[in-house]
Amino acid sequence: MKKWMSLSATLLATSALVLTACGSKNTASSPDYKLENVSFPLKDKVTLKFITGSSPLAPKDPNDKLIYQRLEEETGVHIDWTNYSSDFAEKRNLDISSGDLPDAIHNDGASDVELVKWAKQGVIIPVEDLIDQYMPNLKKILDENPEYRALMTAPDGHIYSFPWIEELGEGKESIHSVNDMAWINTDWLKKLNLEMPTTTDELVKVLEAFKTQDPNGNGKADEIPMSFINAGGNEDFKLLFGAFGIGDNDDHLVVGNDGVVDFTADNPEYKEGVKFIRQLQEKGLLDPEAFEQDWNTYIAKGGEHQYGVYFTWDKANISGFNDSYDVLPVLAGPSGKKHVARTNGMGFSRDRMVITSANKNLELTAKWIDAQYAPLQSVQNNWGTYGDDSQQNIFEFDKASNSLKHLPLEGTAPGELRQKTEVGGPLAILDSYYGKVTTMPDDAAWRLDILKKTYVPYMNNDAIYPRVFMEEEDLDKLAQIEADMNDYIYRKRAEWIVNGNIDKEWDDYLKELEKYGLSDWLAIKQKYYDKYLENQK
Repeated sequence: MKKWMSLSATLLATSALVLTACGSKNTASSPDYKLENVSFPLKDKVTLKFITGSSPLAPKDPNDKLIYQRLEEETGVHIDWTNYSSDFAEKRNLDISSGDLPDAIHNDGASDVELVKWAKQGVIIPVEDLIDQYMPNLKKILDENPEYRALMTAPDGHIYSFPWIEELGEGKESIHSVNDMAWINTDWLKKLNLEMPTTTDELVKVLEAFKTQDPNGNGKADEIPMSFINAGGNEDFKLLFGAFGIGDNDDHLVVGNDGVVDFTADNPEYKEGVKFIRQLQEKGLLDPEAFEQDWNTYIAKGGEHQYGVYFTWDKANISGFNDSYDVLPVLAGPSGKKHVARTNGMGFSRDRMVITSANKNLELTAKWIDAQYAPLQSVQNNWGTYGDDSQQNIFEFDKASNSLKHLPLEGTAPGELRQKTEVGGPLAILDSYYGKVTTMPDDAAWRLDILKKTYVPYMNNDAIYPRVFMEEEDLDKLAQIEADMNDYIYRKRAEWIVNGNIDKEWDDYLKELEKYGLSDWLAIKQKYYDKYLENQK
């Protein structure tokens, strides 16, 4: 207890220093309610003040969401939200720099660099003692799954933020193993009596047929053989690069089975992948808008079924949940080998809530956050709720089993419906919850089945790069390198696809990557991977 009192005193002193330095009297946080031994619901309602970010599809006031209305009734805590539905990071940072800090930042989205800097500047506080003293739901999860506590812990030994955890499969069969799944128009294949392509050469022939043989039957050459969004992420075409060797992912980072960390975007195989997409461009098989379109443009055309092949996490969000599109098989390239480069994704992020040094109600705030880690609450926070008379529901609640059952989406895009009703933030859904606390979402179970049958057999790398928490100096170095290098990689990729000349410019490209600091980047990544392996022994 003495340790905690000492820490509290230090935090209050730090808070005063931060606010004084900013030249601002803080009015954004709640007064000290002098509450101890907090239990919910409170006798008298109190207010905490949070910043959050949410989807433009969601209500402007988060308290209009049924999840929060129920939570306020159950806890007696009213949340005064400052909600940003656009430019969240910029507005969040402006609020922080003003010195008028809220009690906490929900869905904070902080990078590791930002978490470390905020901690050093006294903007946020360490929370490991709060977890141990006031947060039994989260503590139980961390005690039973110590790997998550390790992932949350900064190199200085402190925990500064609360995580989002969503377990859906593990290892190669994790739902996060592939993000940019390729979908092909099976209506067009049937109309033109074409077989499903299994090689890159066969894909070219199919796309040429889509372009020239009027598969939509309207007498116009308005079909788009292949489309994507050229910015990494779920709508990118990088999945196809696996046909040429090492493949690629959003981090341009894979781990070989020899434990060596490898950068993908300087490999000869990467070069061959770019040349393949250039070949499609030369044949007029790529969407002319692919290098400039945004999400809204992309889904508008997808909804009209204008694409022969496109890329996304779940086809229901683009072309609808129907039989018009099916997953494109893993393609063999010139060598005849099939390969899928795994993402470095997992159902964990550190950046879902931080408590600021202006907070005068630490026990109350910690217990409110801990309520988010109760299994039934986490499930709703992540996906949506039940019993809403004003809109479509995600769940029905079974009182007998005290569990939630996913309702059919009935044609609604899952992403759209969830953005309207879920709240995100700190939560945990473990694989052990399925069948007890909740059913698995139909779209997730369906996607896991596709992954297992289509992609897992060709995932030749046994490991991914873990979510290691690095020292500030290394985080800064990586951020400095990546800020320019990643933009350069995507810019050159687009230029080579549109204009060609990759063979002529390749050596200069490699030299430029080295100027950005690629060798240092790889050395840092390897150092932390080796440390990670050592800690696993």
